[in-house]
Amino acid sequence: MDFQYSEDNLQMQRTLRQFMDRHVLPQNREWQRLADSGVYPSAVVEPLKALAKEAGLWNLFLPGLRDDEPGTRLSNMAYAPLAEIMGRIPWASEVFNCNAPDTGNMEMLHLCATPDQRERWLDPLLSGEIRSCFSMTEPDVASSDATNIQTTIRREGDEYVINGRKWFSTGALHPLCRFTIVMGVSDESPDAPAHQRHSMVIVPIGTPGFEIVRNVAIMHHHTPEGHCEVTFNNVRVPVSHRLGEEGAGFALAQARLGPGRVHHCMRSIGQCELAMELMCERALTRKAFGKHLSDYANVQDWIAHSRVEIDQARLLVLRAAWLMDTHGNKAARIDVSAIKLVAALLQTRVLDRAMQVFGAMGITPDTPLSFLWTWGRAMRFFDGPDEVHLRAIARHELGRARESLGSTAAYYNLA
Repeated sequence: MDFQYSEDNLQMQRTLRQFMDRHVLPQNREWQRLADSGVYPSAVVEPLKALAKEAGLWNLFLPGLRDDEPGTRLSNMAYAPLAEIMGRIPWASEVFNCNAPDTGNMEMLHLCATPDQRERWLDPLLSGEIRSCFSMTEPDVASSDATNIQTTIRREGDEYVINGRKWFSTGALHPLCRFTIVMGVSDESPDAPAHQRHSMVIVPIGTPGFEIVRNVAIMHHHTPEGHCEVTFNNVRVPVSHRLGEEGAGFALAQARLGPGRVHHCMRSIGQCELAMELMCERALTRKAFGKHLSDYANVQDWIAHSRVEIDQARLLVLRAAWLMDTHGNKAARIDVSAIKLVAALLQTRVLDRAMQVFGAMGITPDTPLSFLWTWGRAMRFFDGPDEVHLRAIARHELGRARESLGSTAAYYNLA
């Protein structure tokens, strides 16, 4: 494994940092003001998107980008440090057309879209003209086991009829959102293989029977683009709106989630770095009981632990990205579970320490810390809860041990 960045990549990191400092950060207060008023901050984001295109900072996340498609073709490894830089401001990824859930939807469309689907949905997404959402999680079942999904996708002639209820369809309230990709049961036969019963279908926003019920708050925070509960009541779409083959929904979901988890984890590390910087500055400038906070051993311990934990997590994420680039997404499956687990726990730990150093100010909107803590806590659920990833890692380790059962005990003469 060689984690040395090329000179071109280092230059792109410098360019992105300058762009963030000169263009994005100065607009952060206005973005927040508009979002708090209930208006999506398109007036802030759209001009920045145009500047990002001109700067060559566009569609950085997609390794398979074709020569005739807009953007910069980067490996997962090369994109990782850029996602970390973007992550310092939570809304910044959209400026570079690198925001979830659109990145995952673009990856799926890139993988299996028909020519018509490409023209109608993928090309406008790649150009940043439209946005999308993804409808998989359901409120009525334990969606951490996706075989529980109850939404039905029944074929009637040349149409699919969709019925069900989803939530956390992120982006459904974005003013440019034009479609959702919904996952549901297309084979209701009781003896059908559990992971070959589901399909994915594109549903345009505005299709009769599709309704946005509410914007679900995350830890009491409402996002302007929405983490929405949506319902499908006899929603009819042409069979041509199906993504890939019937029954291939699980395979597509896995293809979508792998790179997206790397993106989430690197953005999380960027937010931890920001918290670390704020914590250190506060410790150096604030006094309590006659000494700077930085003079207290416990605060020094928090800073030191945060430093090594952030660096450890970054190396683990880079290893997962390297494996995806060199051996494919499937070979990196356990590593991706590991980073998703580690990054979410890291963010809550580092942000908690920073909030403690800031005192009461740390739990107010006067700093980004409390919001970033809530996002870290939410990360322990989305893209699979901690328990699912722990189970996958444990099963992998037990499988390895089973293959060589007894050899370790024999080596130490313990058999």
